[in-house]
Amino acid sequence: MDKIPFLNLKDVTALHGPQVTAAVNAVVDGGWYLLGQENKRFETDYAQFIGTNYAVGCASGLDALTLIFRAYIEMGVMQPGDEVIVPANTYIATILAISENGLVPVLVEPRADTLQIDDSLIEAAVTERTRGIVIVHLYGRNAYTDRIGGLCRRYNLKLVEDCAQSHGCKTADGRFTGSIGNAAGHSFYPGKNLGALGDAGAVTTNDKVLAETVRALANYGSSEKYVFDYCGRNSRMDEIQAAVLDVKLKYLVQDNAHRQLVAAYYYDQFEKLSDELALPSRLPDANNVYHIFPILIGNGMRDALRNHLEKSGVGTLIHYPIPPHLQKCYCGKGILKLPESGLPVTEQIAAQELSLPIGPAITLDEASQVVCAVRSFFGTL
Repeated sequence: MDKIPFLNLKDVTALHGPQVTAAVNAVVDGGWYLLGQENKRFETDYAQFIGTNYAVGCASGLDALTLIFRAYIEMGVMQPGDEVIVPANTYIATILAISENGLVPVLVEPRADTLQIDDSLIEAAVTERTRGIVIVHLYGRNAYTDRIGGLCRRYNLKLVEDCAQSHGCKTADGRFTGSIGNAAGHSFYPGKNLGALGDAGAVTTNDKVLAETVRALANYGSSEKYVFDYCGRNSRMDEIQAAVLDVKLKYLVQDNAHRQLVAAYYYDQFEKLSDELALPSRLPDANNVYHIFPILIGNGMRDALRNHLEKSGVGTLIHYPIPPHLQKCYCGKGILKLPESGLPVTEQIAAQELSLPIGPAITLDEASQVVCAVRSFFGTL
């Protein structure tokens, strides 16, 4: 069996290699490397794709989320000490963006069958200090529900989307993630569905004041050269990343369709394979762009399966082995607000989740080898 990496970024880039190379060379030859026409073009094209009035480029997905909350504080919408509800099952960046601004992350359990925030538990977490809800379209799955939208309207809460893993994903009513809430943070880390050649991020919104505030905050707090309205930071997308992203944006739907094809094959092969292997509920393709294909392995067998796959030449990752509330930076420090019952579902997912290879460059033959390796493990039990 040939070795199958979890994700081969060289192969992913090669899918559109000539166009990417031409775009990079054009920036290098043009001699303008920050806050130029490439940024303007990508921001315009990405906003149009997502369906928002504004897209503001920045240095990373973490910065995008952090700048949203900082902007809300500068606008007087939030203040330090206010609470923001967030899924407990997420990458730590979602929570870092909240706590960095002096806001209180209120963690809510996911559903075991969707791995997304359990919307039936959110209302119980709302207090007089609650100012927002963050939904995370984790693994590329749409996390928005009408119940969440209704809660935001009922309690006058800002809805912030973490779209780091959901480029091109749609809701049940056909809207792209990133256009549903009041604001959304996007990551273009190289391994994402829409990935740059380095770190990059963006904020999308229909709120003009928020967009202008985020743009100023990301540029040292300045909206006019040498005039500083805020104590900002340097968080700008460079022209090379913008040019590369604008090329790859044209192929995003096509690349996601390949991910969906591979995912459908995995579902068909794994759904009844073993009682110890569980899959998240299957969504229509439009509602899942499969940034990650997670499986859950019970009875303490996750690590054994991972070792077996490694020996078989199949790369895997765990998303994520230690949940945020158990990380040293938060654990026992009173920064997070947790339910009295704890977070057993989140901890179970952390103990059982295993991510299989998926992406725009993996072949169906390689996917078949992944399936054979998984089947050979369970065939020995």
